[in-house]
Amino acid sequence: QVQLVESGGGLVQAGGSLTLSCAASGSISRLNAMGWYRQAPGKQREMVASITSSYGTNYADSVKGRFSISRDNAKNTVYLQMTSLKPEDTAVYYCVMASATFLLDKGSWGPGTQVTVSS
Repeated sequence: QVQLVESGGGLVQAGGSLTLSCAASGSISRLNAMGWYRQAPGKQREMVASITSSYGTNYADSVKGRFSISRDNAKNTVYLQMTSLKPEDTAVYYCVMASATFLLDKGSWGPGTQVTVSS
């Protein structure tokens, strides 16, 4: 089994920055893809960013140019650096891991961390 624990969420003003971290443990492989999803109240869950084992990245159009995903395989950790935050970025952010990026929504999920952006 895989355990994922997110940290770094909180309350920030619009225009501010936050960096989320996700530490993975258990039956993990450095070949795994990792990513971040989010779910805002009353909205569907959406993919925010993903990163492959070879560091290829993909972003939702709504966060391109503002968010950056990275990973440290030595620490089994993935990060999401969020800048120029907007109130519409308010959501619970989930860390996910799977054997490939197209399987992330069916992979292992962390419990989530709340990000609230005030206007």
